[in-house]
Amino acid sequence: MLGLNKKDLKLLLIVAVLAILAPFILNPFPEDSAMAQFNAGYPDLMQRFVIFGIFAIGFNILFGLTGYLSFGHAAFLGVGSYAAIWMMKLLTMNVIPAIMLSVLFAGLFSLIVGWISLRRSGIYFAILTLAFAQMSYSLAYSVLTPITGGETGLQPKVTDPRILDGTLPQGETARANIFGLEMNSSYDLIVGGWLFTFNVGYYIAAIAMLASFYVAIRIFRSPFGTMLRAVKSNQTRMYYTGLNAKPYTLAAFVISGMYAGLAGGLLVAMDTQAGAERMFWTASGEVVLMTILGGAGTLIGPVLGAGLIKYMENILSKINKDILHQWFAFLPDGLEDFIITIVYPFIGKGWHLTLGLIFMGVVIFLPGGLVEGGQRIARLFRGKKAKESDSDKSTQSTPAE
Repeated sequence: MLGLNKKDLKLLLIVAVLAILAPFILNPFPEDSAMAQFNAGYPDLMQRFVIFGIFAIGFNILFGLTGYLSFGHAAFLGVGSYAAIWMMKLLTMNVIPAIMLSVLFAGLFSLIVGWISLRRSGIYFAILTLAFAQMSYSLAYSVLTPITGGETGLQPKVTDPRILDGTLPQGETARANIFGLEMNSSYDLIVGGWLFTFNVGYYIAAIAMLASFYVAIRIFRSPFGTMLRAVKSNQTRMYYTGLNAKPYTLAAFVISGMYAGLAGGLLVAMDTQAGAERMFWTASGEVVLMTILGGAGTLIGPVLGAGLIKYMENILSKINKDILHQWFAFLPDGLEDFIITIVYPFIGKGWHLTLGLIFMGVVIFLPGGLVEGGQRIARLFRGKKAKESDSDKSTQSTPAE
């Protein structure tokens, strides 16, 4: 079905179910409980989960399959964002043309960057991509201010032409929509003490993520994906057999860049603004962390890594000392202050320290990322079940002859 084997189809269905039920899964605690701090089922964060999941899936096609480590993928995210915002300013606030243009422009830009950068490999390739990203950031931040808005960025204005939309009625502001249905439209479902929010923008982004995930599966299982793995395994041996690896690596680079452009366009569709900060080198490093944490070269790993980092960035970073005092109020004052003193450096503004420790632990003990961790746990349970079944068989009495 859909050109997938049973295992891949099952994985796609699992991801689809998780995406559909995300408002329920990410809000496990009642709104009035102390643990509501850990709920992540609000639209802005759910959108970021799937959008940066797309970004990481695309990066994984390049890094996970070919082994080429790019430190400049944020440039394509930024180009996609700027292309989308200009489409909204000039043509229409409908997000479909904006997203299409973001993918196209990011693909063209990645073709140029990839054609130059792929002349080198290893650390030289990584430095070249980083240089391109930083040049793009500098151009967007200062030199190309009339096009990019510089430090303040760009957002739709009432005075924008918007050829297809026409003039807005006085007092109204331009809002991103899909055929009239606004992206920020939400429906709240209250069940007891729980609040579940169903947002139009999230489900549009989720559909895009599922389509991206499906395409990634097809690439991984295709002869093209096999050639990319051969590049990662031994590129020199490929040359000796008469195969030129450059067209394959360039194609992977462009596809990866188009994924980043799609993510950039979706960011603008959800929050109609674009700024140069999306092209900074830290954004490129973030997608590297996402992919390695989840499991480079795996299908679901980058999505898990993106979810983990965005959850920590938006949830763990908001925990302050007042919240900690509420949690540990049942302890004696001296012990309460001692525990808070130990815990506080790892949360709030110090959440990067926790992320760094997690990253070190994954690299040292789980080279395959979160996916490898899940596989080890599954094998552990399977081993226990096998031992239990063997012990049951051995305890069964044998009838005497």
